[in-house]
Amino acid sequence: MSTTHATRLFFLDWVRIIAFFVLILYHVGMVYVSWGWHVKSLAASDALEPVMMLSSPWRLSLLFLVSGVASGSMLARLEPLRFVRQRSRRLLVPLLFGMLVIVPPQSYCEVVEKVRYGGSYLDFMRLYLSAYHGFCQDGCLILPTWNHLWFVAYLWAYTVVLGLLTLALGARFDRLAHGLGRRLTGWRIVLLPAAALGLARILMEERFPQTHALVDDWYSHVNYLLPFLLGALMSRVPAFWPRVQALRWPCLALAAAGWALLMTGYAVAKAIPHDGTFKLLCLGIHSVYALLAWSAILAACGFARRHLDEDGPARRYLAPAVFPVYILHQTLIVVLAHALKPLHIQPGLEGMLLIVLTTVACFAGYEVVRRVAALRPLFGLGAAEPPKPAQPALAADPA
Repeated sequence: MSTTHATRLFFLDWVRIIAFFVLILYHVGMVYVSWGWHVKSLAASDALEPVMMLSSPWRLSLLFLVSGVASGSMLARLEPLRFVRQRSRRLLVPLLFGMLVIVPPQSYCEVVEKVRYGGSYLDFMRLYLSAYHGFCQDGCLILPTWNHLWFVAYLWAYTVVLGLLTLALGARFDRLAHGLGRRLTGWRIVLLPAAALGLARILMEERFPQTHALVDDWYSHVNYLLPFLLGALMSRVPAFWPRVQALRWPCLALAAAGWALLMTGYAVAKAIPHDGTFKLLCLGIHSVYALLAWSAILAACGFARRHLDEDGPARRYLAPAVFPVYILHQTLIVVLAHALKPLHIQPGLEGMLLIVLTTVACFAGYEVVRRVAALRPLFGLGAAEPPKPAQPALAADPA
Protein backbone atom coordinates (compact mmCIF):
# COMPACT_ATOMS: atom_id res chain seq x y z
CA MET A 1 0.00 0.00 0.00
CA SER A 2 1.28 3.41 -0.93
CA THR A 3 2.05 5.99 1.69
CA THR A 4 1.25 8.77 -0.78
CA HIS A 5 -1.27 11.24 0.63
CA ALA A 6 -3.11 13.82 -1.42
CA THR A 7 -5.88 16.26 -0.76
CA ARG A 8 -9.12 15.85 -2.66
CA LEU A 9 -8.95 17.02 -6.26
CA PHE A 10 -12.09 19.12 -6.24
CA PHE A 11 -11.72 20.00 -9.91
CA LEU A 12 -12.08 16.33 -10.85
CA ASP A 13 -15.32 16.20 -8.87
CA TRP A 14 -16.54 19.04 -11.06
CA VAL A 15 -15.32 17.32 -14.22
CA ARG A 16 -17.33 14.27 -13.22
CA ILE A 17 -20.42 16.32 -12.35
CA ILE A 18 -20.37 18.27 -15.62
CA ALA A 19 -19.65 15.14 -17.67
CA PHE A 20 -22.74 13.43 -16.30
CA PHE A 21 -24.88 16.47 -17.08
CA VAL A 22 -23.51 16.34 -20.62
CA LEU A 23 -24.53 12.68 -20.63
CA ILE A 24 -28.16 13.67 -20.04
CA LEU A 25 -27.98 16.06 -23.00
CA TYR A 26 -26.31 13.40 -25.13
CA HIS A 27 -28.90 10.74 -24.40
CA VAL A 28 -31.74 13.15 -25.08
CA GLY A 29 -30.00 13.86 -28.38
CA MET A 30 -30.00 10.12 -29.15
CA VAL A 31 -33.77 10.32 -29.53
CA TYR A 32 -33.35 12.69 -32.49
CA VAL A 33 -30.39 11.31 -34.49
CA SER A 34 -30.25 8.50 -37.01
CA TRP A 35 -28.03 6.29 -34.84
CA GLY A 36 -29.71 3.24 -33.33
CA TRP A 37 -31.20 3.65 -29.85
CA HIS A 38 -34.04 2.40 -27.68
CA VAL A 39 -36.70 4.88 -28.79
CA LYS A 40 -36.61 7.33 -31.68
CA SER A 41 -38.44 10.52 -32.57
CA LEU A 42 -40.39 10.54 -35.83
CA ALA A 43 -38.26 13.59 -36.66
CA ALA A 44 -34.95 11.76 -36.16
CA SER A 45 -32.31 12.72 -38.75
CA ASP A 46 -28.58 13.28 -39.10
CA ALA A 47 -28.86 17.04 -38.51
CA LEU A 48 -27.84 16.91 -34.84
CA GLU A 49 -25.06 14.36 -35.26
CA PRO A 50 -22.17 16.84 -35.69
CA VAL A 51 -23.19 18.43 -32.38
CA MET A 52 -23.29 15.01 -30.74
CA MET A 53 -19.77 14.37 -32.00
CA LEU A 54 -18.50 17.31 -29.95
CA SER A 55 -18.59 15.02 -26.90
CA SER A 56 -19.05 11.48 -28.23
CA PRO A 57 -15.33 10.70 -28.83
CA TRP A 58 -14.14 11.59 -25.33
CA ARG A 59 -16.91 11.81 -22.74
CA LEU A 60 -16.79 8.21 -21.47
CA SER A 61 -13.01 7.93 -21.58
CA LEU A 62 -12.90 11.08 -19.45
CA LEU A 63 -15.18 9.47 -16.87
CA PHE A 64 -12.98 6.38 -16.74
CA LEU A 65 -9.89 8.58 -16.32
CA VAL A 66 -11.51 10.41 -13.39
CA SER A 67 -12.64 7.10 -11.89
CA GLY A 68 -9.08 5.82 -12.22
CA VAL A 69 -7.71 8.83 -10.35
CA ALA A 70 -10.21 8.33 -7.56
CA SER A 71 -9.52 4.59 -7.41
CA GLY A 72 -5.77 5.17 -7.28
CA SER A 73 -6.24 7.63 -4.42
CA MET A 74 -8.37 5.13 -2.52
CA LEU A 75 -5.69 2.50 -2.95
CA ALA A 76 -3.22 4.87 -1.29
CA ARG A 77 -5.05 4.25 1.99
CA LEU A 78 -6.67 0.82 1.53
CA GLU A 79 -5.18 -2.62 1.07
CA PRO A 80 -5.95 -3.85 -2.48
CA LEU A 81 -8.28 -6.69 -1.47
CA ARG A 82 -10.21 -4.44 0.89
CA PHE A 83 -10.48 -1.90 -1.92
CA VAL A 84 -11.91 -4.55 -4.25
CA ARG A 85 -14.42 -5.69 -1.62
CA GLN A 86 -15.59 -2.14 -0.94
CA ARG A 87 -15.91 -1.27 -4.62
CA SER A 88 -17.70 -4.53 -5.35
CA ARG A 89 -20.36 -3.75 -2.75
CA ARG A 90 -20.69 -0.17 -3.99
CA LEU A 91 -20.98 -1.12 -7.69
CA LEU A 92 -22.48 -4.59 -7.97
CA VAL A 93 -25.50 -3.96 -5.74
CA PRO A 94 -26.70 -0.98 -7.85
CA LEU A 95 -25.89 -2.91 -11.03
CA LEU A 96 -28.05 -5.88 -10.04
CA PHE A 97 -30.82 -3.65 -8.72
CA GLY A 98 -30.69 -1.54 -11.87
CA MET A 99 -30.93 -4.56 -14.16
CA LEU A 100 -33.97 -5.86 -12.26
CA VAL A 101 -35.83 -2.61 -11.57
CA ILE A 102 -34.45 0.47 -13.34
CA VAL A 103 -33.50 -0.82 -16.79
CA PRO A 104 -36.53 -2.99 -17.79
CA PRO A 105 -38.82 -0.04 -18.66
CA GLN A 106 -36.29 0.96 -21.34
CA SER A 107 -36.49 -2.45 -22.98
CA TYR A 108 -40.28 -2.50 -22.67
CA CYS A 109 -40.61 0.84 -24.48
CA GLU A 110 -38.13 -0.39 -27.08
CA VAL A 111 -40.06 -3.55 -27.95
CA VAL A 112 -43.36 -1.65 -27.98
CA GLU A 113 -41.95 0.81 -30.51
CA LYS A 114 -39.77 -1.49 -32.62
CA VAL A 115 -41.64 -4.78 -32.77
CA ARG A 116 -45.11 -3.55 -31.75
CA TYR A 117 -45.23 -5.71 -28.63
CA GLY A 118 -48.78 -5.64 -27.26
CA GLY A 119 -48.41 -7.31 -23.89
CA SER A 120 -48.56 -5.61 -20.51
CA TYR A 121 -45.48 -4.59 -18.57
CA LEU A 122 -45.96 -7.57 -16.23
CA ASP A 123 -46.15 -9.89 -19.24
CA PHE A 124 -42.95 -8.34 -20.53
CA MET A 125 -41.20 -8.74 -17.16
CA ARG A 126 -41.92 -12.46 -17.18
CA LEU A 127 -40.19 -12.65 -20.56
CA TYR A 128 -37.39 -10.35 -19.37
CA LEU A 129 -36.58 -12.45 -16.31
CA SER A 130 -36.74 -15.69 -18.31
CA ALA A 131 -34.02 -14.40 -20.71
CA TYR A 132 -36.40 -14.33 -23.69
CA HIS A 133 -34.54 -13.63 -26.95
CA GLY A 134 -37.47 -13.46 -29.36
CA PHE A 135 -37.70 -9.68 -29.78
CA CYS A 136 -35.87 -9.37 -33.08
CA GLN A 137 -35.40 -6.55 -35.57
CA ASP A 138 -31.97 -6.19 -37.16
CA GLY A 139 -30.76 -8.53 -34.44
CA CYS A 140 -32.44 -9.86 -31.32
CA LEU A 141 -32.71 -7.99 -28.02
CA ILE A 142 -30.73 -9.76 -25.31
CA LEU A 143 -32.64 -9.96 -22.04
CA PRO A 144 -32.02 -9.29 -19.22
CA THR A 145 -29.75 -6.37 -20.00
CA TRP A 146 -27.80 -3.65 -18.25
CA ASN A 147 -28.24 -1.04 -21.02
CA HIS A 148 -26.59 2.20 -19.84
CA LEU A 149 -25.40 0.50 -16.66
CA TRP A 150 -22.68 -1.19 -18.71
CA PHE A 151 -20.49 1.63 -17.39
CA VAL A 152 -20.95 0.29 -13.85
CA ALA A 153 -20.09 -3.27 -14.93
CA TYR A 154 -16.96 -2.12 -16.72
CA LEU A 155 -15.93 0.12 -13.84
CA TRP A 156 -16.23 -2.82 -11.46
CA ALA A 157 -14.14 -5.01 -13.76
CA TYR A 158 -11.46 -2.34 -14.04
CA THR A 159 -11.33 -1.82 -10.28
CA VAL A 160 -10.72 -5.56 -9.88
CA VAL A 161 -7.91 -5.38 -12.46
CA LEU A 162 -6.41 -2.38 -10.67
CA GLY A 163 -6.70 -4.01 -7.26
CA LEU A 164 -4.98 -7.18 -8.44
CA LEU A 165 -2.33 -5.14 -10.26
CA THR A 166 -1.45 -3.14 -7.16
CA LEU A 167 -1.50 -6.32 -5.07
CA ALA A 168 0.98 -7.91 -7.47
CA LEU A 169 3.22 -4.86 -7.84
CA GLY A 170 3.24 -3.55 -4.28
CA ALA A 171 5.62 -0.59 -3.96
CA ARG A 172 6.55 -0.99 -7.64
CA PHE A 173 3.18 0.55 -8.54
CA ASP A 174 4.34 3.90 -7.13
CA ARG A 175 7.68 3.58 -8.87
CA LEU A 176 5.91 2.86 -12.14
CA ALA A 177 3.66 5.87 -11.59
CA HIS A 178 6.54 8.24 -10.91
CA GLY A 179 8.56 6.86 -13.80
CA LEU A 180 5.66 7.42 -16.19
CA GLY A 181 5.04 10.83 -14.63
CA ARG A 182 8.61 11.89 -15.40
CA ARG A 183 8.06 11.00 -19.05
CA LEU A 184 4.66 12.63 -19.43
CA THR A 185 5.79 16.23 -19.71
CA GLY A 186 5.17 18.89 -22.33
CA TRP A 187 3.71 17.65 -25.59
CA ARG A 188 4.32 14.02 -24.61
CA ILE A 189 1.29 14.37 -22.32
CA VAL A 190 -0.75 14.86 -25.49
CA LEU A 191 1.04 12.74 -28.05
CA LEU A 192 1.93 9.53 -26.21
CA PRO A 193 -1.57 8.63 -24.89
CA ALA A 194 -3.17 9.85 -28.13
CA ALA A 195 -0.80 7.62 -30.13
CA ALA A 196 -1.68 4.60 -27.98
CA LEU A 197 -5.42 5.25 -28.30
CA GLY A 198 -5.07 5.91 -32.02
CA LEU A 199 -3.16 2.69 -32.60
CA ALA A 200 -5.80 0.74 -30.69
CA ARG A 201 -8.53 2.31 -32.80
CA ILE A 202 -6.74 1.54 -36.06
CA LEU A 203 -6.01 -2.08 -35.15
CA MET A 204 -9.13 -3.02 -33.18
CA GLU A 205 -12.17 -0.79 -33.76
CA GLU A 206 -13.41 -2.52 -36.92
CA ARG A 207 -12.35 -6.00 -35.83
CA PHE A 208 -13.99 -5.71 -32.40
CA PRO A 209 -16.96 -3.32 -32.71
CA GLN A 210 -18.37 -2.07 -29.43
CA THR A 211 -20.91 -4.39 -27.79
CA HIS A 212 -20.95 -3.24 -24.14
CA ALA A 213 -21.28 -6.95 -23.31
CA LEU A 214 -18.02 -7.04 -21.25
CA VAL A 215 -16.78 -10.44 -22.38
CA ASP A 216 -16.20 -9.69 -26.09
CA ASP A 217 -15.77 -5.92 -26.13
CA TRP A 218 -12.01 -5.82 -26.66
CA TYR A 219 -11.67 -2.46 -28.37
CA SER A 220 -13.79 -0.79 -25.70
CA HIS A 221 -11.62 -2.32 -22.99
CA VAL A 222 -8.47 -0.85 -24.50
CA ASN A 223 -10.19 2.49 -25.09
CA TYR A 224 -11.48 2.75 -21.51
CA LEU A 225 -9.04 0.67 -19.46
CA LEU A 226 -6.02 2.67 -20.64
CA PRO A 227 -7.40 6.03 -19.36
CA PHE A 228 -8.57 4.33 -16.16
CA LEU A 229 -5.12 2.89 -15.42
CA LEU A 230 -3.43 6.13 -16.45
CA GLY A 231 -5.66 8.00 -14.03
CA ALA A 232 -4.80 5.55 -11.25
CA LEU A 233 -1.08 6.00 -11.91
CA MET A 234 -1.29 9.79 -12.16
CA SER A 235 -3.15 9.93 -8.84
CA ARG A 236 0.33 9.34 -7.38
CA VAL A 237 1.92 12.17 -9.41
CA PRO A 238 0.55 15.53 -8.16
CA ALA A 239 2.81 17.44 -10.59
CA PHE A 240 0.91 15.94 -13.52
CA TRP A 241 -2.12 18.19 -13.08
CA PRO A 242 -0.31 21.57 -13.27
CA ARG A 243 1.21 20.35 -16.53
CA VAL A 244 -2.26 19.53 -17.86
CA GLN A 245 -3.50 22.96 -16.79
CA ALA A 246 -0.67 24.63 -18.69
CA LEU A 247 -1.73 22.81 -21.87
CA ARG A 248 -5.44 23.60 -21.64
CA TRP A 249 -5.61 26.18 -24.46
CA PRO A 250 -3.48 24.23 -26.97
CA CYS A 251 -5.50 21.11 -26.18
CA LEU A 252 -8.77 22.95 -26.67
CA ALA A 253 -7.52 24.20 -30.03
CA LEU A 254 -6.44 20.68 -30.99
CA ALA A 255 -9.82 19.27 -30.00
CA ALA A 256 -11.70 21.92 -32.00
CA ALA A 257 -9.50 21.40 -35.06
CA GLY A 258 -9.83 17.63 -34.65
CA TRP A 259 -13.62 17.88 -34.62
CA ALA A 260 -13.60 19.95 -37.81
CA LEU A 261 -11.24 17.49 -39.51
CA LEU A 262 -13.30 14.54 -38.31
CA MET A 263 -16.53 15.97 -39.70
CA THR A 264 -14.77 16.71 -42.99
CA GLY A 265 -13.32 13.21 -43.10
CA TYR A 266 -16.70 11.60 -42.53
CA ALA A 267 -18.23 13.69 -45.32
CA VAL A 268 -15.45 12.77 -47.75
CA ALA A 269 -15.67 9.09 -46.80
CA LYS A 270 -19.34 9.04 -47.80
CA ALA A 271 -18.52 10.52 -51.19
CA ILE A 272 -15.61 8.37 -52.40
CA PRO A 273 -15.41 4.70 -53.46
CA HIS A 274 -14.13 2.13 -50.99
CA ASP A 275 -10.68 1.73 -52.52
CA GLY A 276 -7.11 2.32 -51.40
CA THR A 277 -7.75 6.03 -50.93
CA PHE A 278 -10.70 5.23 -48.70
CA LYS A 279 -8.53 2.97 -46.52
CA LEU A 280 -5.92 5.71 -46.13
CA LEU A 281 -8.66 8.17 -45.27
CA CYS A 282 -9.94 5.79 -42.59
CA LEU A 283 -6.47 5.62 -41.04
CA GLY A 284 -6.42 9.40 -40.88
CA ILE A 285 -9.93 9.53 -39.41
CA HIS A 286 -9.00 7.03 -36.68
CA SER A 287 -5.87 9.01 -35.82
CA VAL A 288 -7.71 12.32 -35.69
CA TYR A 289 -10.48 10.75 -33.60
CA ALA A 290 -7.98 9.61 -30.95
CA LEU A 291 -6.14 12.95 -30.91
CA LEU A 292 -9.44 14.83 -30.62
CA ALA A 293 -10.60 12.59 -27.78
CA TRP A 294 -7.43 12.83 -25.70
CA SER A 295 -6.98 16.56 -26.33
CA ALA A 296 -10.55 17.22 -25.22
CA ILE A 297 -9.98 15.17 -22.05
CA LEU A 298 -6.85 17.16 -21.20
CA ALA A 299 -8.59 20.46 -21.99
CA ALA A 300 -11.53 19.57 -19.72
CA CYS A 301 -9.20 18.64 -16.84
CA GLY A 302 -6.96 21.65 -17.44
CA PHE A 303 -9.75 24.23 -17.47
CA ALA A 304 -11.43 22.58 -14.49
CA ARG A 305 -8.20 22.72 -12.48
CA ARG A 306 -7.77 26.40 -13.38
CA HIS A 307 -11.32 27.50 -12.63
CA LEU A 308 -13.11 24.85 -10.54
CA ASP A 309 -10.58 23.55 -8.03
CA GLU A 310 -12.57 24.56 -4.97
CA ASP A 311 -15.11 23.16 -2.56
CA GLY A 312 -18.52 24.57 -1.74
CA PRO A 313 -22.13 23.63 -1.02
CA ALA A 314 -22.88 22.96 -4.70
CA ARG A 315 -20.05 20.47 -5.06
CA ARG A 316 -20.87 18.77 -1.76
CA TYR A 317 -24.49 18.30 -2.91
CA LEU A 318 -23.82 17.32 -6.52
CA ALA A 319 -20.85 14.98 -6.06
CA PRO A 320 -22.84 12.23 -4.26
CA ALA A 321 -25.89 12.91 -6.45
CA VAL A 322 -24.10 11.96 -9.66
CA PHE A 323 -24.30 8.17 -9.32
CA PRO A 324 -28.04 7.99 -8.46
CA VAL A 325 -28.77 10.52 -11.21
CA TYR A 326 -26.76 8.43 -13.64
CA ILE A 327 -28.67 5.27 -12.69
CA LEU A 328 -32.03 6.98 -13.20
CA HIS A 329 -31.48 9.30 -16.16
CA GLN A 330 -31.66 7.02 -19.20
CA THR A 331 -34.79 5.18 -18.09
CA LEU A 332 -36.47 8.52 -17.50
CA ILE A 333 -35.45 9.79 -20.95
CA VAL A 334 -36.69 6.65 -22.71
CA VAL A 335 -40.00 6.48 -20.82
CA LEU A 336 -40.68 10.22 -21.21
CA ALA A 337 -39.78 10.22 -24.91
CA HIS A 338 -42.09 7.26 -25.48
CA ALA A 339 -44.91 8.92 -23.50
CA LEU A 340 -44.54 12.27 -25.30
CA LYS A 341 -44.52 10.81 -28.82
CA PRO A 342 -48.33 10.65 -29.24
CA LEU A 343 -48.53 14.38 -28.47
CA HIS A 344 -46.60 15.25 -31.68
CA ILE A 345 -44.76 18.12 -30.03
CA GLN A 346 -42.37 20.12 -32.22
CA PRO A 347 -38.98 18.35 -31.89
CA GLY A 348 -37.06 21.33 -30.50
CA LEU A 349 -39.63 21.95 -27.79
CA GLU A 350 -39.97 18.24 -27.09
CA GLY A 351 -36.20 17.95 -26.63
CA MET A 352 -36.17 20.85 -24.17
CA LEU A 353 -39.04 19.26 -22.26
CA LEU A 354 -37.13 15.97 -22.08
CA ILE A 355 -34.05 17.73 -20.69
CA VAL A 356 -35.99 19.64 -18.05
CA LEU A 357 -38.30 16.79 -17.04
CA THR A 358 -35.45 14.28 -16.86
CA THR A 359 -33.25 16.56 -14.77
CA VAL A 360 -36.05 17.44 -12.35
CA ALA A 361 -37.15 13.81 -12.01
CA CYS A 362 -33.56 12.63 -11.48
CA PHE A 363 -32.97 15.03 -8.63
CA ALA A 364 -36.41 14.35 -7.15
CA GLY A 365 -35.44 10.70 -7.16
CA TYR A 366 -32.11 11.52 -5.54
CA GLU A 367 -33.85 13.49 -2.80
CA VAL A 368 -35.95 10.42 -2.00
CA VAL A 369 -33.05 7.98 -2.22
CA ARG A 370 -30.69 9.92 0.03
CA ARG A 371 -33.33 10.15 2.76
CA VAL A 372 -34.28 6.44 2.82
CA ALA A 373 -31.59 4.24 4.36
CA ALA A 374 -32.80 1.10 2.58
CA LEU A 375 -32.53 2.77 -0.84
CA ARG A 376 -29.08 4.29 -0.45
CA PRO A 377 -27.00 1.15 -1.20
CA LEU A 378 -29.25 0.34 -4.18
CA PHE A 379 -28.12 3.61 -5.79
CA GLY A 380 -24.47 3.44 -4.80
CA LEU A 381 -24.65 5.67 -1.73
CA GLY A 382 -22.94 4.84 1.54
CA ALA A 383 -24.55 5.19 4.93
CA ALA A 384 -25.75 8.70 5.69
CA GLU A 385 -23.38 10.75 7.81
CA PRO A 386 -24.17 13.76 9.99
CA PRO A 387 -23.16 17.08 8.42
CA LYS A 388 -19.62 18.18 9.21
CA PRO A 389 -17.28 20.95 8.04
CA ALA A 390 -15.58 20.35 4.68
CA GLN A 391 -12.04 18.96 5.11
CA PRO A 392 -9.44 17.72 2.63
CA ALA A 393 -9.98 14.07 1.76
CA LEU A 394 -8.05 11.44 -0.10
CA ALA A 395 -10.29 10.48 -2.98
CA ALA A 396 -13.33 11.39 -5.00
CA ASP A 397 -15.78 8.49 -5.34
CA PRO A 398 -15.00 6.83 -8.66
CA ALA A 399 -18.52 5.55 -9.24
